[in-house]
Amino acid sequence: MRFPVPLAFLALAGLLAAAPRPALAGGCPEEHTLTRPRAVEDAPDVATLREILAVVPLKGWRGTGDLFLRTRRLIILPGGIVPTHSHDDRPSIVTIISGEIIEHSAFCAVPILHRTGETTPEFGPGHTHWWENRSSHPVIIISSDVVPNDMMDDPHM
Repeated sequence: MRFPVPLAFLALAGLLAAAPRPALAGGCPEEHTLTRPRAVEDAPDVATLREILAVVPLKGWRGTGDLFLRTRRLIILPGGIVPTHSHDDRPSIVTIISGEIIEHSAFCAVPILHRTGETTPEFGPGHTHWWENRSSHPVIIISSDVVPNDMMDDPHM
């Protein structure tokens, strides 16, 4: 059976719209987005487990200094906190594998909720934040970032 072109196009568009794709993490509501970073609390490191999954040395790659691409799994236990840290000069990408977690960002006047399957980039001047698990279940995230050797095991980095 042959479909008219408009019907076939609509069917293809529907399939593409329903296809799985990465979700960007919950963002700051537009009315609460700040153009200048605010000071955020100095939150401590609480009940957060970290495991390095892979490291790639970048030294010499395209003129890069002594840096490493690191991927870690973080498990934030109920009531746990990923301490206040900065991404001024340290790019990172975080994916929420399971659970829900709250981010307190220097560029948002309200807490931001991140859910399972969402991904968020972290980078730029003034990008300081901390995360907290207010739920009764562990939250698992995968974080990939670029770090110098002396920051490889620093929990704030």
